[in-house]
Amino acid sequence: MSLIIGKFDNFIKSHTDRQIMAIPIAIFVIALFIMGFTYFTSGAPVNLGMEFKGGTMISFQTDESTGELESNYMDYPLVDIRKTGDRAVLQFGPMENNIQTEVEKHVTSTYSSVEIQQVGAIYGKDLQLQALQALLLSLLGMSAVIFLIFRNFIPSLAVIISSISDICIAAALMTLAGVELSLGTVAALLMIIGYSVDSDVLLTTRMFKRRGSPNEKISLAMHTGLTMTSTTLAAVVAMYLVSTYSYVLIPSLSQMTLLSDISIVLIFGLLADVINTWLLNTGIIRWYSKRNPKEMKS
Repeated sequence: MSLIIGKFDNFIKSHTDRQIMAIPIAIFVIALFIMGFTYFTSGAPVNLGMEFKGGTMISFQTDESTGELESNYMDYPLVDIRKTGDRAVLQFGPMENNIQTEVEKHVTSTYSSVEIQQVGAIYGKDLQLQALQALLLSLLGMSAVIFLIFRNFIPSLAVIISSISDICIAAALMTLAGVELSLGTVAALLMIIGYSVDSDVLLTTRMFKRRGSPNEKISLAMHTGLTMTSTTLAAVVAMYLVSTYSYVLIPSLSQMTLLSDISIVLIFGLLADVINTWLLNTGIIRWYSKRNPKEMKS
């Protein structure tokens, strides 16, 4: 780990502020393009899960393959089929009441251990609004706290931009990975905001409150921050592997979809945070420190 941190540190010291900022900015622009394309094609910047667009999810035990299940329910608005071990999960779009009853009756009479979850389209729209409000309020609250802490526009703005970029990159990677926006992944995105602020505040505080040259202070902050991130990342990767592939070792277990989705989104966010904190935010803060040396302890 120390070798990776050392190479990262050397990269920052050997490149200009514009050069190190160019990488995260390019990734951010690509993420915005992906989100824009998704919005143009689907009406939302990310793929919405059942909680936000309405529908029915039915899980049950079966030995049938996904192809057989798709053939059995091809006459219904089948959106997705998942099979982990001996358990299948079928997701349907919104249906009329008589069709809904017909599907549920067929499944309960054919398979065992049936679980049915249904979300109305109107309720899904309400949840969309609540999720958007939660994200916006989190960003606004975070912005207010950052400005109160540093009382300086540029460093505070750098923290906010980094956090927004983390969310956008994580959302774009969700689309590429086929992960839908659900109540669980919204919670993961909110956690990413908190973690992003934590690492950015660490860097900014070291730059303004500690003595030494800008590169020395960045190096010390980076060693602390990347060690902290790698520890968290290791724990989240372990959670993802257990929740996603536990059925391989224990066939009686099924995939823990909610934990799997949460953990993969957290992985996306943590990786994005490494790029945005230690390249984008570092470039902005170092550029600012060179132009305002009196505000920095040396």
